[in-house]
Amino acid sequence: MPQATSKATLETRNGIVSKPSNHSVDETVEKLKNILRSKGVTLFALVDHGGEAEKVGMKMRSTKLLIFGSPKAGTPLMLAAPSIAIDLPLKILIWEDDQGKVWLSYNSPEYLKERHGLPADLLPNVVVVETLAANAGE
Repeated sequence: MPQATSKATLETRNGIVSKPSNHSVDETVEKLKNILRSKGVTLFALVDHGGEAEKVGMKMRSTKLLIFGSPKAGTPLMLAAPSIAIDLPLKILIWEDDQGKVWLSYNSPEYLKERHGLPADLLPNVVVVETLAANAGE
């Protein structure tokens, strides 16, 4: 896992930001789902990696990936930089570390901007992921 840059945030060189949650994985997932619903954002998929591992007889700490977005926000991004479609819809990974601490991880908006050459005026369309993660972890 990434090295800590502060108690509140971990960030790796590969553009993944991780923030702590004050809740269990399932509680954090429910908070994020409720936030998305209240903002009219579509939850396209919820991937339960831990649950899938269990189905094949393997043990894995609770790990769930939420894939969500809005065509109103995503379409202008893809029109400006078609390659961003590989990173859209947006994703937040909610996972438990080996000490039982729960984290929310996502692609850094700055990483996405640099990776795909996004115009600065469209950056707010991906920066929203930071607020969503912070609110779900509170």
